[in-house]
Amino acid sequence: MSRLNKMRVCAGVVAALSMAASQQGHADVRFPTKAVRIVVGFTPGGAADQTARIMAEKLAEKWKPHAVVVENVIGAGGNIGALNVYRSPPDGHTLLLVSNTHAINRVLYTETEFDITKDFAFAGMMTSSAIVIAVNPKAKVKTMPELLAKMEREKGEMNYLTCGAATAHHFAMELIKVETHTKAVHVPHRGCSPAVVDAVAGHVDTVVATMPTVLPFIKSGKLVPIAVTSAKRSESAKDIPTVAESGIPALKNFSVENYYGLAAPGGTPKEVVAKIESDVRQALESPEIRAKLSGAGLDVFFLDSARSADLIKRDVASYGAAAKTAGIKAE
Repeated sequence: MSRLNKMRVCAGVVAALSMAASQQGHADVRFPTKAVRIVVGFTPGGAADQTARIMAEKLAEKWKPHAVVVENVIGAGGNIGALNVYRSPPDGHTLLLVSNTHAINRVLYTETEFDITKDFAFAGMMTSSAIVIAVNPKAKVKTMPELLAKMEREKGEMNYLTCGAATAHHFAMELIKVETHTKAVHVPHRGCSPAVVDAVAGHVDTVVATMPTVLPFIKSGKLVPIAVTSAKRSESAKDIPTVAESGIPALKNFSVENYYGLAAPGGTPKEVVAKIESDVRQALESPEIRAKLSGAGLDVFFLDSARSADLIKRDVASYGAAAKTAGIKAE
C-alpha cells in the first residue's frame, strides 16, 4: 500500500471518530464574517481550479450570506498565488488552494519569501487527481510498453507535453525515463489545458496531465489513455491501468499523484482553521459534491490539518530526492 493510500485509510478512521466532537466544538466560532477568497495559483480548467470551484459552491451554502470567490493568480508554478495568500491578513478569509506542486516548489525555488511547510496553516486536503499519460490516436500507441518502444525508436527525439516545468507531471515522466533508461524531450506548457489542446491538435503526440483535463478528450476519442501514474486506478476512470500494472519490472512500484487542499496564512487563529477544516469535511460527505468531483475526474481525499501538514513535509523530502535522481531543476 502506498503512503498516500495508507494516509487515506488512517484519515477515514480519524474523521469518523472526531466528527461529532468537532461539530460541537466549532459551532460557536464566528467565521466567516465577510467574503472568503480562495486563491488558485494555476490556470482555469485544471484539477486545482475545478476542486476549488466545486468546493467553493458548497462552502458558500454553509457560509451564507458571505460569498466564496475563486481567483486564479497564476505565475511561477503556483508561487505567485501562494505569495498572495502569505501576505494576506491571517484571519481565514483568504485561502490558498494548496497542492503537491507547492511541495515541489519548495525543493526547486529555495529563495522564495515563504516556506510552505512553516508559513501556512493547513485546513485539510480535499481531493486527489490521477496524472494521466495519453496520446493522440495518430501515434498508434495504446500501452506503456508500446510508448517506451516508441521512445526507443525515435532515439530520444520523441516530445512529450506537460502542464509546466517542474510540475508533478514533469516529475512523473522524468522518473519513468530514469527507471527505464529511455529518453524523450520535455515540452512544458503554462497549464494543463493548453498542453492537452496541443496534443488533441496533434502538434505533439504525447501529453502528461491531470485527469480532469484529459478525461473529456478520452471520452470523446480524441486522446488515447496509456496509464495513470498513481499507485491505484482512479475512481473516475477505472478502466485506465496504472503505470505499475504495465508489466515493466522497473516500474512495478511506480507512484506519483496530485492532491489539493486549503491553507490559510500562518498565524490564523486555530479555532478558525479548525472551523474551516470541519466545514470542508462535511462538504465532502455530500453525495452531490462527491458526484460532481467524480464527474470532473477527481477523487475525494480528506486529510485533517495535522496530516495535511505532515504530507506536505514528507513530499518536500521525497520530491527533493526525486529531483536529484532525475536531475530536475527550475526552468
